[in-house]
Amino acid sequence: GLNNYSRTIIEADSEGKPQNVTNGGPTTEMGWEIYPKGIYDVLTRLHREYGVQNLYVTENGGAFPDVLLHDGRVEDRDRIDYLHSYLGSVTDTDRIAYLDGHIAAVRSAAAAGVPVRGYFVWSLLDNFEWAYGYSRRFGLLYVDYSTLERVPKSSFYWYRDLIGAGQLPEPA
Repeated sequence: GLNNYSRTIIEADSEGKPQNVTNGGPTTEMGWEIYPKGIYDVLTRLHREYGVQNLYVTENGGAFPDVLLHDGRVEDRDRIDYLHSYLGSVTDTDRIAYLDGHIAAVRSAAAAGVPVRGYFVWSLLDNFEWAYGYSRRFGLLYVDYSTLERVPKSSFYWYRDLIGAGQLPEPA
């Protein structure tokens, strides 16, 4: 099983000590770089270099600032996709997917011969996150922590429809 959320780039500083490097691109609320190609790279490497014959993506998702709206909806378009606003103008052609992009990258790995047997979004419900408690939301279902009411987010309906159609996004 593979849990994948982001990549980390490490390089040596002037004294030879390791340091994290960022590319300035979009990040999740956790500050993690959004980089769908990373999941493709890891899956293909596990198969190529270690001969893994059955791979499952057991966790993949992102924390975003989800808000319960007055009409009872949670529009979490950031979870489904994000904007390449740092490229300049923002148009529909600049829209790059988070979940959609990661799932497409998994599909590309499978098309390249990697034996991917399953993919699971993290997480079904908003839950306790080890470093940030209840302040970060990863779930497809919004949890009102004061009432424990669960509200399906727009990503829930998107993922449901994707599975129901029996289709995956085109390979990246």
